[in-house]
Amino acid sequence: MSSVPHSTTVATPLVIPGSKAVLWLVGTALLALAVYYFIGVDQGVVSVFGNDTHIHEFVHDGRHFLGFPCH
Repeated sequence: MSSVPHSTTVATPLVIPGSKAVLWLVGTALLALAVYYFIGVDQGVVSVFGNDTHIHEFVHDGRHFLGFPCH
């Protein structure tokens, strides 16, 4: 037997009100859709931002790594 007392701490769950949970869910979904667009859909030529390929070139290698074709 050990003479060292064992401390038992109980983790307190984080409780978020429903309205804040909905805001977090909507914000996360919008952010996920924006990331998906910029990595998976934006092709430069058919970009929402016109004929600008800066975003396409910035995420180009990541697109191929994730399996999105772009050529």
